[in-house]
Amino acid sequence: MGCAGFVQLLVVNTIGVNMATKKRGTEEQKKKRAQRNKARRKATREGKVTKGDGKDVAHKKALDKGGKNSDGTRVETASRNRSFRRDSKNNLISETSKRERKKKTSKA
Repeated sequence: MGCAGFVQLLVVNTIGVNMATKKRGTEEQKKKRAQRNKARRKATREGKVTKGDGKDVAHKKALDKGGKNSDGTRVETASRNRSFRRDSKNNLISETSKRERKKKTSKA
């Protein structure tokens, strides 16, 4: 019984790894990751961010919505950068966070 459980666990882990590798391995994802890394390196050189500071280099226009590094980037907290609304496929619905939306409605 102990040996069969190990084999079953090994198969499940291998399937999960393969699915994750396929998603990360697409050419489109590789290009987006390269843009994110390049923007982070530039911000690090300029002294805007450091390793482990909890900050993200966010694109002013999201890469999923056709943004590029040349469109501009900004430094945000990690939680703020991940707070955009998404649909069931994890695509961005709105580049306005709940916090920003709340501010707009309270001012009106």
